[in-house]
Amino acid sequence: GLSRGQMQGLYGSDTSANVMGSAVAELIGTFILVFTGCAVAVAAILQRSTAGPAFYDSLAVALAFGLALAATIAAIGHVSGAHVNPAVTLGLAATNKFSWQYVPIYIGAQLVGAIVGAIAVWICYGEAAREAAALAATFPTEGVGDIRALLAEILVTFILMFVIISVATDERAPAGVAPLAVGFALACGVFIAGPITGGSLNPARTLGPMVVAGQFSAVWV
Repeated sequence: GLSRGQMQGLYGSDTSANVMGSAVAELIGTFILVFTGCAVAVAAILQRSTAGPAFYDSLAVALAFGLALAATIAAIGHVSGAHVNPAVTLGLAATNKFSWQYVPIYIGAQLVGAIVGAIAVWICYGEAAREAAALAATFPTEGVGDIRALLAEILVTFILMFVIISVATDERAPAGVAPLAVGFALACGVFIAGPITGGSLNPARTLGPMVVAGQFSAVWV
C-alpha cells in the first residue's frame, strides 16, 4: 500500500480528495496541450506562416507543446497533478507515486481530451488538416525504422519523466519553477525527437489525432 506521504500527488495535488474533479482537469489539460501543439504542427505542415515560414516548422512546434504544458501545469497541477500523459500516469503508478486504482480514470480522461483536442484542430484548420496533415499525429519520419523511433521516444520520454519526478515530487524544489521546467523538458524532447518520430513523448497526444484522422501507422511505437 501507499503511505500518506507518497499519496501526495504532483505539485501538491491530492487525487483521492476529488477523483472526478481530477479527471475533468486531466481531460481539459490534455485538450489544451493537444489542441495547441497539434494546431501549430498542422499549421507548420500546411505551411501557414505564423512566425515566418523559414524557422516556423522546427522552432514553433516544440515551443507550442512546451508552452502549452507549462501553462496547463500552472493551471491544473494543484488539482490533478497535471499528468496529461498516460506515460506519466503509468510511470508514477509503477514507482508507487500514484495509486493504480485511479490509472484507468486518468488515462481515459487523457485520451478523451486528446481526441477532443484533435477534433478542435480539425474544426479550426479544416479538411486539409485531417487529410494532408493527419491532424499532426506522430509517425516515424521517412527513412527512420520503427525500432529507432521507439528508442528515440524512450530516451526523450525519460528526460521528461526525470524532470517531472525531480521538480514535482520533491519539496526542496522551488514550486514556481516546476511548470516551466517540465514545459521546457517537453520542448527539449520535441526538439530532439521531432525530426525522427514527430516528437510524441505522450501516447494520448499521438492517439488522439490518430483516432480522429483514422491513420494508425506504427501506432505500437
